[in-house]
Amino acid sequence: MTDMDSVKQWTVLVVDDEPDNIGVVEKLLTFYGAKVWTASNGMQALQILNEITPSFILLDLSMSVMDGWETLKAIQAQQKLAQVPVIALTAHAMSGDLERVQAAGFNGYIPKPLRLATFLMDIRQCLAGGQGRTTDEFRSVESAPR
Repeated sequence: MTDMDSVKQWTVLVVDDEPDNIGVVEKLLTFYGAKVWTASNGMQALQILNEITPSFILLDLSMSVMDGWETLKAIQAQQKLAQVPVIALTAHAMSGDLERVQAAGFNGYIPKPLRLATFLMDIRQCLAGGQGRTTDEFRSVESAPR
């Protein structure tokens, strides 16, 4: 099985209050064969999680209704979901944010803006126990000449 074939086995819940962000992630993952569910806030995500158990969750941190921090706590409190990896997918890319995400119990951290060329690799790295793209890597991309 190739790396791309493994994506076909994924069921992913993407939680973000920005429709454009959801659209990009959903299109990319479905292009490679993943089954994608979407929610625009934490409350909606928890309702969906009553119906499915995803392979992993991509969770924005700053959302109205219920933010990613509260959503993670609610997910961790449910026995059937406690082992589902949750990856922070966030524009929070300031000094200390990675440590805060790790301390909260996220399984990884992928800062926005997404790098489409490495997005699947970033997810795999998080799922394997890495951190995805680090804050320093994020800053180097942002400060690179265009």
